[in-house]
Amino acid sequence: MKLAIETRGRGPVAMVWIHGWAMHSGIFEPLVQLLEDQCTLYLVDLPGHGHSADSDVPLGPAACADAIARNVPPAWWLGWSLGGLIAMQAALRHREQVAGLFMLCATPRFTRADDWPHGSELAQLQALAQSLQHDYHGTIDRFLSLEAMGSADPKSELRTLRSETFSRGEPRLDALQQGLAILEQTDLRSRLPELRLPGAWIAGRRDRVVHPGQMRAAAAAAGMDYAEMDHAGHAPFIGHAPELAQILRQHLTSPAIGDTTHV
Repeated sequence: MKLAIETRGRGPVAMVWIHGWAMHSGIFEPLVQLLEDQCTLYLVDLPGHGHSADSDVPLGPAACADAIARNVPPAWWLGWSLGGLIAMQAALRHREQVAGLFMLCATPRFTRADDWPHGSELAQLQALAQSLQHDYHGTIDRFLSLEAMGSADPKSELRTLRSETFSRGEPRLDALQQGLAILEQTDLRSRLPELRLPGAWIAGRRDRVVHPGQMRAAAAAAGMDYAEMDHAGHAPFIGHAPELAQILRQHLTSPAIGDTTHV
């Protein structure tokens, strides 16, 4: 079975959007409603998630990037969290199809290293993978709480995340395990200088999953813009969709490279 890719909007700018771990593309709905008049959106459900629950496409970033690129026109790509690794691979592997890149609360390397001090502790990620085996729903709920933490209205954001996460069915356990392994093992920092694309690395200043310091460093290495949303956490398209839409519109209409902005 192929990937499920929903098309929304009728605008002249084509965009591909890729969600994060344990989610599906329906999570973007508040942002979709703000941009569908200006954009034609290709909303991807990753393998093992949402309407792609039975897809046989491998979840690896390169394989997913290839599968998506075969089924969408040239477009701007936006990847949120885990989806950012896939969007970045698309930019590296299918340059002719990627007009610009938005890395939303995403990072080229998730875990901490001596030369990557803002990454997450490897032990935390491994503990998450271990608890997933014994407490599937509880583990996902704890991760949702972490995503909502730091938001200006964390309780409301958590309610939205909880209501949406299983609205297209439960993500497959093996897909969730693969996703955590990808976050543990992937390091694309050496490829950052190859990007130099229009677009931006967009961080939530209060993000507790991907530290803004990672994104600022990645944007500089990639020669790309950096934007920081002062009051947002890890899921800015929920509580701060208008501000995020503004950042996207600014770059879509005037794709300068190398700026830093705050909203």
